[in-house]
Amino acid sequence: MVDTHTEGMPTRVVVGGVGALPGESMSERRRYFLEHMNDLRTFLMCEPRGHEAMSGALLQPSTRPDADVGVLYMEVEGSVPACGHGAMGVATVMVETGMVNVVEPITTIRLDTPSGLVVAEVEVSDGSARRVTISGLPSFCAATDLTVTVPGYGRITYDLAYGGNYCAILELAQLGLPFTRDARRDILQAGLAVLAAIVDQQPPVHPSGELVELRHAQLLAPGATGGHSRHAMVISPGWFDRSPCGTGTAARMAQLHARGMLSLDTDFVNESFLGTHFIGRLVGETSVAGVQGVLPWISGRAWVTGTAQYSLDPTDVLPNGFLL
Repeated sequence: MVDTHTEGMPTRVVVGGVGALPGESMSERRRYFLEHMNDLRTFLMCEPRGHEAMSGALLQPSTRPDADVGVLYMEVEGSVPACGHGAMGVATVMVETGMVNVVEPITTIRLDTPSGLVVAEVEVSDGSARRVTISGLPSFCAATDLTVTVPGYGRITYDLAYGGNYCAILELAQLGLPFTRDARRDILQAGLAVLAAIVDQQPPVHPSGELVELRHAQLLAPGATGGHSRHAMVISPGWFDRSPCGTGTAARMAQLHARGMLSLDTDFVNESFLGTHFIGRLVGETSVAGVQGVLPWISGRAWVTGTAQYSLDPTDVLPNGFLL
């Protein structure tokens, strides 16, 4: 393993010890991984080796000729098809460990992910990764000004956008809470209540007709604009994204563009609950299953925090890890 954090959010990158999974695509390999190797995910993500907000990436041979490496993303509760902070962590690891031919000032790495090809451009100085810019996942705003009744909080209004994962975007003030870390438990509870209500009353459907997961709620701080936004990203079943969230940043830019608040080729700063930030930009327009969309790129920083080899004693009474 090589551990990293991207603007505060961990990515545990599995660089060896696991062979190539069956599957003609990374999407097929993801399904196989969840159906047949889920204990490896919990072993690495959950306690005592991980924690409730742990995330990771399993490197694989690419399934497509235009990519350098395949990537499966892992979390405590499953495997998401796309992960912006994880892509930045993977690209940083590949540069810092010499897994790719490192070129200064920019090393380009192409990631084969379950959601499609992601291109990572790594700024390199003195052989070290300084910043990663990712692009490649078309995003769109699914709807604006939707309403839902949230038990304990009343009727709230939200926008729904997609940046690789679906994200509900709403003003935190609607929930009667301040944007402070002291209120984090109340903010987390409120965000989870919003997600549960949406999933129960009007679950999102992808333009292709596929019913999809909704696990992200972007709760906006007061004063957000089309150029700079602060938020707390609540992720079901119960944790905050420590980073500004890559797919959430893409979704936010798609939402702002749909509302006429963010033009193409304009920098957007998305700030996390910790105060770290990603810089995003929309570089073009596109169509996603007949829905008007945008092409985002997102830039952030990741750092290697350590390396490890994890083992399992055959007498261990908790071989798959646990969550408390």
